[in-house]
Amino acid sequence: MDQPLLGRVSAAGRGCCSCSTLKAWLPILSWLPSYKLKWLKMDLLAGLTVGLTTVPQALAYAEVAGLPVQYGLYSAFMGGFIYTLLGTSKDVTLGPTAIMSLLCFTVVGGQPHRAVLLSLLCGLIQAVMALLRLGFLLDFISFPVIKGFTCAAAVTIGFGQVKNILGLQGIPQEFFLEVYYTFHRIPEARIGDVVLGLLCLGLLVMLSLMKASLGSDEAPYSSCSRVARKLVWTVATMRNSLVVLAASVIAFSWDAYGYQVFTITGKTSPGLPPFMPPPTTDTTANGTIVSFGEIVEGFGSGLAVIPFMGLLESIAIAKAFASQNDYRIDANQELLAIGVTNIMGSFVSAYPVTGSFGRTAVNSQTGVCTPAGGIVTSFIVLLSLAFLMPAFYYIPKASLAAVIICAVAPMVDYQVVAKMWRIRKLDLLPFLVTFLMSFWQVQYGILGGVAVSGAMLLYNIARPRIEVSDHGVLVMELDSGLSFPATEYLSHVIHTQALQASPPRSVVLDCHHVSTIDYSVISELRDLLRQFKLRDLHLVFSRLQPSVLTVLLAADLQGLRYTDSVEAALQMESENLPND
Repeated sequence: MDQPLLGRVSAAGRGCCSCSTLKAWLPILSWLPSYKLKWLKMDLLAGLTVGLTTVPQALAYAEVAGLPVQYGLYSAFMGGFIYTLLGTSKDVTLGPTAIMSLLCFTVVGGQPHRAVLLSLLCGLIQAVMALLRLGFLLDFISFPVIKGFTCAAAVTIGFGQVKNILGLQGIPQEFFLEVYYTFHRIPEARIGDVVLGLLCLGLLVMLSLMKASLGSDEAPYSSCSRVARKLVWTVATMRNSLVVLAASVIAFSWDAYGYQVFTITGKTSPGLPPFMPPPTTDTTANGTIVSFGEIVEGFGSGLAVIPFMGLLESIAIAKAFASQNDYRIDANQELLAIGVTNIMGSFVSAYPVTGSFGRTAVNSQTGVCTPAGGIVTSFIVLLSLAFLMPAFYYIPKASLAAVIICAVAPMVDYQVVAKMWRIRKLDLLPFLVTFLMSFWQVQYGILGGVAVSGAMLLYNIARPRIEVSDHGVLVMELDSGLSFPATEYLSHVIHTQALQASPPRSVVLDCHHVSTIDYSVISELRDLLRQFKLRDLHLVFSRLQPSVLTVLLAADLQGLRYTDSVEAALQMESENLPND
C-alpha cells in the first residue's frame, strides 16, 4: 500500500499483472482477503452514522455552493465507492465540504453545468499530479497560509448564512456588500425564520457540548451509565439529521394549516442523477452558447486553487488520522483516489469534493475498520435521493444555515494568532495577507499568501545569515545552504569585511552547512579567489562536504585551499602571517 508510484511503473515494466502491482494500484486487495466478520459490524455502524451526518450536510453545502440542494447529494455518494477501491486510509470520507463549496461558488457562481465540468477538470488535474508524483507542490503552501484561508473561509461561509437565519432574500454575494445589506435589512427579517434558526443553533451547540463533555470511554462505568453515554453520544453525533428532521416536521405542520411561516428549500429534482458525460458547453439565460474554451477561461485561477486545496485538505486529514490510529497512508495514492472520485463524480452531476474532517472524525470515533464503511454511507445517500427527495421540499433554509454555521465555527482558530505572535511574529504576515485578501476573493487570498510565503522563503535563501568572528584571520560561517541567489550577498560581505578593510584580511569560509553548490556560486568564488590573490591574501574553505568538494575540484579553481577543520585553516594562515 505504501509502494512509491515510480516503483509501480518499474514493476509494471517487469510484469503488469503481478500481485504487488495490483495491490499498489488497488489497495482494497491488501485488506479484503483478510476481512473479518466483526469488522463488518463496525463498518456498517460507522457507515450508517456517517451517512446520517452526510445527508443534511450535503444539502447545506449545496446552498454554500449556490447550487440546488440535490447537487450536494449528487456529490456525496461517489467518493464512498471510489475510495473503498483506491484509498489507503480506513477513516477518510470524501464528499462536499464547506471550503470546497465556497471555492466552487466563487469560480462558477452557482451554475450547475459549470460546477460539474469543474469537477471533471479538477479530477483530471489531481489524477495527473498523482501519476507524475507532484504532491510535493503542496509543501509550498505554508501553515499560516492554510490557517489564514480557513479562518477567512469560515467567517465568509458563516456570515453568508446569517441571511438565511433572518429569512432575507436578494442579498448580494460579494462579502462586503453582503455584510452591509444584511445589517441594513434586519428590519425585514422574518420572525419565523429567526426563531427557528436560533432554536436550531441552540440545539446544535448544546448537543455538541454534551458530546464534548462525555470524555474518555476508558474510565469504569456502570451498565446504566454506559448505556446513557452511548445514547447521548448517538444523539449528539446525529444532531444535524435530528435537528433538520425536527425543523422539517415543524415547517410541514405549519404549511398543512396554510401558514407560510418559514423560508423552505422548495422543489427539488427527485430520483437518482443520470449517468452521463459532463457538459462541455453551456447556455446562458438569453440563449447564447458558451464554448468549452470560454468556460475554462472563465474558471481562471480556480483551476489551480481548487485542485490544490482539495488535495491539501484531504491529505492533511488522512495524515492526521493515520498518525492518531497508527497506520500509514500513501500520499500519491490518496491524490489518485481524490482525482478519480472527482472524475467519476462529474458523470453523476457532482461538483468538486475532498476529505471532510468532521465526517472523518465521526467515522473514526464510531470504530470503522476498513474503507468499506464508505459504501454504506454512499447507499444511505442513494436511498435519500431515490425516496426522500419530495420530503426535502419542507426543509427550512434556517435549519440548514444553522448546520453550516455550527460546522464552520470551529475553523475560526483565533488561538493560532497568539501562537504565531509568540513563536515567530513574521509568520503573521502571510496569515494576515491570506486572511484579508480572502474576503475579496478566496482564490486571491491563497495566491497572495503563497506569494508572500514564497518571497519570505526566497529572501532567506538570498540572504543567509553569516557569522563573522576574528581570530587574526576572519572566520565566516554560513548557517544555511549556498545557492545562486546568495552569491551577490556573500560577495558583498566578504568585500566589506575583508577585502576593503584596512588592512585587508584573509578569510576562512566555514562551509559545513553547505550541501549543494551551483555554477553561479562557482563563478563568484573564482572571482573572489582572484581578488584575494591580487592582494596576496587567502580564501580558505573548511569543513566542506564531499559532494561540494567534488564540485569545487571539478571546477579547477585557481588558488583553491581547503581543510578539514576551522582550526587547521587558522593554523595554516598563522604560519603564513610572518611571511605576508
